[in-house]
Amino acid sequence: MKRFILILTIIFFTGCNSNDAYVVSRNISTEADSFRINRRIVFYDAIQGEYLLSIEGRCSIDVDKMDKQLEVTCKDSENSYKKHYLGISDNVTYFAEQLDSSDVSSYRYKIVFKPTVIIPDIEIR
Repeated sequence: MKRFILILTIIFFTGCNSNDAYVVSRNISTEADSFRINRRIVFYDAIQGEYLLSIEGRCSIDVDKMDKQLEVTCKDSENSYKKHYLGISDNVTYFAEQLDSSDVSSYRYKIVFKPTVIIPDIEIR
């Protein structure tokens, strides 16, 4: 009986949000947050009808809805990064385009484990 309950539990948890599109979308987001996806992020002024800014590169996007801003962190070179804060208003919007295709799985979630994150950099002043 315990085995049967265990099997049902595994089937239930594997079935939650496990359609192919969800898994692929999640895996692409994980790849982008690891700076492996080449993107173009464009800001557009809907009132003036003109582009305000375009950012291209291996960028991760984080939306801060409370402050109405978009945080874009881009990998510039091997150990060099740039972070941009962009305000979003009623008339300014943005869109992000993935420039290259991604080779991700539609069957398994991708999990990135970085043991170096556990040990912090300590600066003594």
